[in-house]
Amino acid sequence: MVRVRFAPSPTGFLHIGGARTALFNWLFARHEGGKFILRIEDTDITRSDEKLIGKIIESLKWLSIDWDEGPEVGGRYGPYFQSQRFEIYRKYAEKLLKEGKAYLCYCLPEELEARRKEMIKRKEVPRYDGRCRNLTLKQREKFEKEGRKPVIRFRWDEAVEGFQDEIHGYLDFQKHSFDDFIIIKRDGSPTYNFACVIDDHLMEITHVIRGDDHITNTPRQIAIYRAFGWTPPRFAHLPLILGPDRSRLSKRHGATDVLEYKKMGYLPEALLNYIALLGWSPDTDEEILSREELIRKFNLKGITKRNAVFNIDKLNWINSQYIKRLEFEEWKKIALKYLEEKGISIKSRTEEWWKKFLKIYQPRTRTLEELYKNSQFFFNSNYPYNVEAVEKVLSKSYVPSLLEDLKEEISEITPFTVENIENVLRESCSHKGLSGREFIHPLRVAVTGQMVSPPIFDVLFLLGKEECLRRIERTIQFLKTHIKKEE
Repeated sequence: MVRVRFAPSPTGFLHIGGARTALFNWLFARHEGGKFILRIEDTDITRSDEKLIGKIIESLKWLSIDWDEGPEVGGRYGPYFQSQRFEIYRKYAEKLLKEGKAYLCYCLPEELEARRKEMIKRKEVPRYDGRCRNLTLKQREKFEKEGRKPVIRFRWDEAVEGFQDEIHGYLDFQKHSFDDFIIIKRDGSPTYNFACVIDDHLMEITHVIRGDDHITNTPRQIAIYRAFGWTPPRFAHLPLILGPDRSRLSKRHGATDVLEYKKMGYLPEALLNYIALLGWSPDTDEEILSREELIRKFNLKGITKRNAVFNIDKLNWINSQYIKRLEFEEWKKIALKYLEEKGISIKSRTEEWWKKFLKIYQPRTRTLEELYKNSQFFFNSNYPYNVEAVEKVLSKSYVPSLLEDLKEEISEITPFTVENIENVLRESCSHKGLSGREFIHPLRVAVTGQMVSPPIFDVLFLLGKEECLRRIERTIQFLKTHIKKEE
């Protein structure tokens, strides 16, 4: 049975790259009918944060990436927190010590740093020089009397082994050489490469799917597998995710934390869909794929060797498609919840009003945050006027008298329906010899402060007659003040 794992370190939030690694492992397991394991690699005692563990789990749950074994679920291969497995790592490290495949190293950090600098000065590749490889019992006793705490280093005597990568093909490391690396630190905690191998073997992991940045770790891990006489799993290294400028995706390209996208009003299904397309493609040109379709179509052969580029415009488009496809009641539930969290009083409007409002915005919305920002004028009667709108629209000489006329005409519309509003105002526009643009743009800016909004007649209806009149009068007074200042 296929068994894969996602093993985040709780030293930061779950970023887009980590979410994609989790997703690809999850999709592979679900496609193959296997198991997906969540393991928390919290061996970095000083940097691991319990709160971040909660945030990582919250992110995965929000994306609907569930796990078969791990925290909150359990399983026969636990514990699933590496900080609870130190005795296991120590036992296997002791085995390597007894077999002469590892040794105690008493070199102090400052000594290692001094040697590293010397090597760089001689234009050599910095590496451990093997000074403690063959210490006598007397030398060890001397170091221990000095109070030196040893690390355990892996004794690398074999040639560096290449491996067959499921994405990149055969990766040859014949020209590389590795030094005797640390497997247990001075504080008794294991290093990444050692703990990773022990856990993957004991948890019977069949495939290790992870980022390209782990490629150089793989020969070290294979060497540990060989030292124990174990068969390594199959490896698949995912291409990196780059920003639009082709540098590695980082905070300067925008949000990278998955929960930030939740705050910005992206639907989890849309983000999941988009992340799946970062470095993988199905055998069709389809771009909108449900979880079920992703599971059915996913395979490692579809993963490209090329680095993926994160494109926020593409994500926005995919999110807009998911919003458009929502059943109205679901859209209403999601949108109102988001607006309420943003401080909008839902009870201040009738259910019919919200229905009209949300039907207008559903096909025009890319994110929930965009819905909130673009509709602010409905909930703030003292909205600011867009500077460009004032300069290009309201500053025209005919606008003040037009607004006076519109105020009078709107006051007489009865009943105040979308159809009546449009008929009266278009007829008035025709009598004045104005184009639709010449009267709609000033009216839009007058009642919204913006140059862009949903259809103006719908906007007027939703605002209500009295509010429309108040806003037009406010704009008239604003123009008087503005013109006076200009003079």
